[in-house]
Amino acid sequence: MTHPFPRAFAYRLHHPLTTAVLVVLFWLAAAALVVTVHLVIEPQSLLGGAALTIAAIFLAAYCYTRFCACRAGVSHALGVGIAWLVLSIAVEMVLTTRLGHGWFSLLGPPGAPLLRNVYMFVWIFAPAFFARREECPAD
Repeated sequence: MTHPFPRAFAYRLHHPLTTAVLVVLFWLAAAALVVTVHLVIEPQSLLGGAALTIAAIFLAAYCYTRFCACRAGVSHALGVGIAWLVLSIAVEMVLTTRLGHGWFSLLGPPGAPLLRNVYMFVWIFAPAFFARREECPAD
């Protein structure tokens, strides 16, 4: 006698705490890549640094979506993107306060408002770019 594979198990989601930890870990990886690009590439080429910054965020978003949230839909991915933007803003505010001068590695310099806005949109929408069209049912 065989037992059918339970459908609920096939669509099992992570525990909310696990999801939060994974979101922060992948944001840390993206932030480390962005800061590295800011320190190494941007002094030589602003345009090259911007392209690599966007690529680093998209790489982290792809890895998160592929390995941790492969069945999650657009609403989950937009939530992750908003969390990534909030973390980026919070870190820039804290480091600016602690260092005593502006620190703009994650969101770009305020002197380039267009680039800064592009970075903000990329932080939010990069995970949604790789998300499934619809949420999988959790029944």
